[in-house]
Amino acid sequence: MKKYFNRIILITFSSLLLLSSCTEEVQRGLRSVPTAFGNLNEIVVIMDDDLWDGPLGDSIRYYYSAAYPLLPQPEPIFDLRHYTPKDLDSRPLLRELRSYMAVGIISDSSSPTANIIAKDLGTEKTSQAKQDPAFNSTLGYDKWAKGQLVIYQFATSFDDLVRVVKENFPAVKKRVNDFDRKKLEAYAYLNGENKRLSEEVRTTMGVELKVPSGFFMALNDGEVIWMRRETEKMSSNIVLKKMKYTDQAQLTKENLIAVRDSIGKKYVSSTLPNTYMKINYKDLPVISSSTKVNGNYALDGRGIWEIENDYMGGSFISYLILNPAINEILFIDGFLHAPGENKRDFMQQLDLVINTAKF
Repeated sequence: MKKYFNRIILITFSSLLLLSSCTEEVQRGLRSVPTAFGNLNEIVVIMDDDLWDGPLGDSIRYYYSAAYPLLPQPEPIFDLRHYTPKDLDSRPLLRELRSYMAVGIISDSSSPTANIIAKDLGTEKTSQAKQDPAFNSTLGYDKWAKGQLVIYQFATSFDDLVRVVKENFPAVKKRVNDFDRKKLEAYAYLNGENKRLSEEVRTTMGVELKVPSGFFMALNDGEVIWMRRETEKMSSNIVLKKMKYTDQAQLTKENLIAVRDSIGKKYVSSTLPNTYMKINYKDLPVISSSTKVNGNYALDGRGIWEIENDYMGGSFISYLILNPAINEILFIDGFLHAPGENKRDFMQQLDLVINTAKF
């Protein structure tokens, strides 16, 4: 049957690729500080105007404002806000945001941003930064407010700083995403968990999944579970299906596409006749990668879905998760229909929910 879906602790590292390995902590005296505020996926870039308006700023925008994969309309990976040290001094409220990235040429004593970085590093670490090119980043918490992340990137020359920004991007991205996780969870589970649905998923699929409140069961035919959350602006959907595992060929992008398309054709349509959901993988790519979900090997894929013979579409993220203990594969998919709305944050919420899956 088809359904319609309408804080300052300073932690130093040899490089940002080692951000998870703390080498030391420096604390300042306790004082009353405000609580940081701000949005998910937002980075305040502290940088002198001449650097921001030139090639270095272009490099930061190229990496950090690149398109989030994959959405029907482009949205950036991060929303960037640029302020100079003078801006922060003249508008104290700007020092109470959540995530900052200070970027400067540490050897330039005339640079206000470099002076901030040198002050926070301290004399010994500043000297190290000027002598050791491998020491080009540091991480701090709660500099001006509680619940605040500050990432520092620095070098002794302009060209080296451009290289540092480029090479450290993957680690910075992961660090900001990890820092945002609690806030993302708070959004996804704003009204708690739908324990009744979580229990139904466990009973039917043998999978623990923390289903957010607001979802309802659209379909459970013993083979496929489809849960939905509907608002005036969007439809959020989670689909699960179990399959017998026979060989490695099942854990490929081609099979992920085939499984998803088979479910879409059988279960998902619009109000028009002869309509069904499919992946548009001819005009648009499906990006896939191997990963792990709670310790289990998985293949994830993301792309764009469409409704055949209708003008509807949106984003999806699918996982094939291997359960070697009983030779089964769990297919779990999250897709969104939100015409005219920004979708990045909501797709991140669906991805977070999917990654609560445990056999």
